[in-house]
Amino acid sequence: MPITPFHEHVTATLGELAGRESLFARLLLIRRFEERILELFAAGMLSGTTHCAIGQEASAVAVTDHLTQRDLVFSNHRCHGHYLARTGDARGLFAELMGRRGGVCDGRGGSQHLCNGTFFTNGIQGNLTPVAAGATYAEKVKGDGAIGVLFIGDGTFGEGVVYETFNLISLWRVPLLVVVENNLYAQTTSVATNLAGDFVARAKAFALAAGETKSRDVEELHAHFGALIAAVRAEQRPRVEVIHTYRYCAHSKGDDHRPPDQIDAWKKTDPLAGLEAKLDPPRRDLIENTVTDFLTRSEAEAKALPYPTLEVADG
Repeated sequence: MPITPFHEHVTATLGELAGRESLFARLLLIRRFEERILELFAAGMLSGTTHCAIGQEASAVAVTDHLTQRDLVFSNHRCHGHYLARTGDARGLFAELMGRRGGVCDGRGGSQHLCNGTFFTNGIQGNLTPVAAGATYAEKVKGDGAIGVLFIGDGTFGEGVVYETFNLISLWRVPLLVVVENNLYAQTTSVATNLAGDFVARAKAFALAAGETKSRDVEELHAHFGALIAAVRAEQRPRVEVIHTYRYCAHSKGDDHRPPDQIDAWKKTDPLAGLEAKLDPPRRDLIENTVTDFLTRSEAEAKALPYPTLEVADG
């Protein structure tokens, strides 16, 4: 488990976690955080909008677990899981969504515009694709072995800047891993109605190494991305990898027109529930209680922070 505020809390309470227990703790952290965020939004306690990824937690943990502190991570409007898996900073994210000082960006950006060390998000689809390419290329020039990871969704494949970027990272051998989280819907539009061909073929057209996985098992995904990230780092070359996944919640808050039976079918392969079933019940309960305690404290600390003040310049 990376050294993060969440890791420190868990270690102080339960000792060092490893294997399934470690994966379960982080999946649960993301799931419970986002469930709470939806409750806070409904209660009018958040600033701006919010986009959750309940059901997609496995990709965030499976990918970020193999990154070093120097590696760059670029995300999008649906970024809570990526951020928490990378930083464990629940208090900072709570505070940011509440518009409080002490949030990731002092409450001014919300979840769509985070900037924290080597982690960046933007809500404009495809916007960070060339930025990720340029920043990662700069790391390659430095020669310190750092790589970049860019999380995009299926809908972003409708943006021309993605293909301009694919062309450049292929030509310049930029060590950027593009993770495509295909949750089958671009907002409320099915991928079946807006994508000609397929994701992997489009990437390969630019001579990029590309593949896909349909696994919902976080342990399988963890091993899969461990090998891919090691290859990107060793070979200093790009790769595009598609994860076929699903979000159980609406695109934003209530704009959901998907068939209920489709959502129910995907819930039967829930990665969190699947991993939970493999754990010893007493240990599982201890981990759940520890996650709950961490999030309760983080939320309370965030609520105690002041709102930003408006400064007006003279003249």
